[in-house]
Amino acid sequence: MSWWSGKLLRILAVEVVVEGDPPSTSTPVMMAPNHVSWLDTFAISAVRPTRFIAKSEIRDWPIAGWVAQRSGTLFIRRAKRNDTARINELVHAALAEGDCVGFFPEGTTSEGDTLLKFHSSLFEPAVANGATVQPVAIRYEHPDGTHCRAMSFVGDLSFQQSLGLVIRQKRSVARVRFAPAINPAGFTRRDVARMARAKVATLLGLPETDTPPSTAPDR
Repeated sequence: MSWWSGKLLRILAVEVVVEGDPPSTSTPVMMAPNHVSWLDTFAISAVRPTRFIAKSEIRDWPIAGWVAQRSGTLFIRRAKRNDTARINELVHAALAEGDCVGFFPEGTTSEGDTLLKFHSSLFEPAVANGATVQPVAIRYEHPDGTHCRAMSFVGDLSFQQSLGLVIRQKRSVARVRFAPAINPAGFTRRDVARMARAKVATLLGLPETDTPPSTAPDR
């Protein structure tokens, strides 16, 4: 998983810079990052092999869809309401095997300079399985360290358009920051969601207690 993700990022001239301590490869954990781009899954998996929960449409994306399948992505059919139960069973099995499973608590993308609501329902598998939750903050930058909005995948932008924007950057940086992990024992899923969001907000330099918009802004 790490090899394929790293290979794709090198092709796209995206350098991954890691801050903090990634989780051990011997411990089952659920990654909870903010969501900016379709590149997020590859940036994290390049550091720690991770099976992400992602919409089934990604299967059909050129290059990225193929890499996602090779990485063991758990594809969810969002049009089917009962598919959540199937995914939860797959997550339970993956954690039991010691895998790292990633999900995006915001449920959608933002431009990276704000943090949306963390939906507590998405933390249910972590609480139910007693899996450690690893908050992660992702920020895309130009080589000089300034925020690179062109990497964000929001609004009506198609995958092909987004890929074109990424390629035109020539070189960019995916800064992946790992916060201290959360042990969900004794907490509700709302507690864990609130704690995870606060940690990610801190790493992004955003207020922990702000009231974020419920959806990402369009381009």
